[in-house]
Amino acid sequence: MKRLALLLSLFGFSFSAMTAANTPPPKIESIVVGGGCFWCTDAAYKLLPGVTHVTCGYAGGTTRNPTYEEVCADTTGHAEVVKVDFDPAVVSLGRVLEYFWSIHNPTQVGGQGHDMGPSYRSIILYANPAQKAAAEASRAEAQKIFRDPITTEIVPLTHFWRAEEYHQDYFEKNPEQNYCALVIAPKIKKLQEHDSSLKQD
Repeated sequence: MKRLALLLSLFGFSFSAMTAANTPPPKIESIVVGGGCFWCTDAAYKLLPGVTHVTCGYAGGTTRNPTYEEVCADTTGHAEVVKVDFDPAVVSLGRVLEYFWSIHNPTQVGGQGHDMGPSYRSIILYANPAQKAAAEASRAEAQKIFRDPITTEIVPLTHFWRAEEYHQDYFEKNPEQNYCALVIAPKIKKLQEHDSSLKQD
């Protein structure tokens, strides 16, 4: 064994590298949710350990290839949403959904905070029956916490439209922008203060 390791090392190989090369990549799952402005939802989900990527986009409407201006004009039926990619070996779908209820007010009607209109509605878009069941069970559990009725839609995902590039990672790229500094930053700070399991600055 030592002789083999020596021969391999002479050619630039190592057992650890070979093991790593043979390790399958993690199986990533995704779910699409909306809870108001997608800049805020994007920033919040990036705090959750196990989330591997977040993409801002549009879903829940009928217009193909919608633009930001069209969605904001409430002519498309779409909501601002994020596609949350996560490693189920690290964080469960149940936890991803449980977190959803804590990062916005799912009882508000007609928008979120000062962002009003159907494009800012609370929504979960499921890709399969398992996600639908998980979302409905999670909503039922969350309702026990909220005094007012939860208004979140749970609907099938027909298509996720990726938003324009300048919307991606918006908070990270524009921390000094007014909305980011006055709305998103305080929200992120509050989430981190109330949940020590989240990624800290």
